[in-house]
Amino acid sequence: MNLPNKLTVFRMILVPIFIVIGYLGILGVMDLGIAFIVMDVIFIIASLTDKLDGTIARKKNLVTNFGKFLDPIADKILVISALVMLVEFGKLPAWIPIIVIVREFLVSGYRLIAVESNGKVIAANIWGKLKTVTQMVAIILMFIDKHNFFDFAIRTGSKSEALVTGLKIYMPTGEFAFNIIVSSIMLISVIATIFSGISYFKGGKDLLKDA
Repeated sequence: MNLPNKLTVFRMILVPIFIVIGYLGILGVMDLGIAFIVMDVIFIIASLTDKLDGTIARKKNLVTNFGKFLDPIADKILVISALVMLVEFGKLPAWIPIIVIVREFLVSGYRLIAVESNGKVIAANIWGKLKTVTQMVAIILMFIDKHNFFDFAIRTGSKSEALVTGLKIYMPTGEFAFNIIVSSIMLISVIATIFSGISYFKGGKDLLKDA
C-alpha cells in the first residue's frame, strides 16, 4: 500500500475516534468543551490528509484504483459523520445533513451511470469545489462556536440577546458576530451542495435518457 492510500485509510480510522470522543463528551466522561476541541483537531487533521494524499498521488504518479475507490468515500464519511455529530449536539438542524446525504447518493449514482455509459468521469464543477471548501470551514468553526446554527437570527434587544427554546441567552458582540459568520458559511455550503447537484444533472442530462 502506497503513502496516499495509507493516508486515506488513516483518515477512515480517525472517523470512529472522532465519534467516540463526541460521545465521551455527551456522557460526561470528558468535559464537553474539551471534547469539541479534540474533535475539531481530529477533523482538521483528517481534512489535511485529504488534501495531502491527492497531492502526493498526482505528483509521484501513485494513483491507484484502490485510492480512486476509497478516497471519495473517506471524504464523504468524514463530512457526514461530523454533520451528524453536530446534530447530536443540537448545534445543527437535521435537514442540513439530510440534504448533503441525498446529494451524495444522487451524484454518486449519476457518476456511476456516466462511467458505465461512456467511461467518462464527471469532474467537480465550481459549485462542487465551493461546497467542499465551505463545508470544511463551517464544520471546523461550528465546533468552536459556543452557539447553535442561526442563534443570532432569533434575538431581541440591543445587547444581542438570543431567544432560544423560550430562554433568553445573552450573546456578547463577539460571539454574536462569530455566530453570524459560522451560520452564514454553513448556509452557503448547503446552497452550494444543492446547486452542485443540479449542475451535475444539467451537465449530462442525456445520460438519463434511454436509447
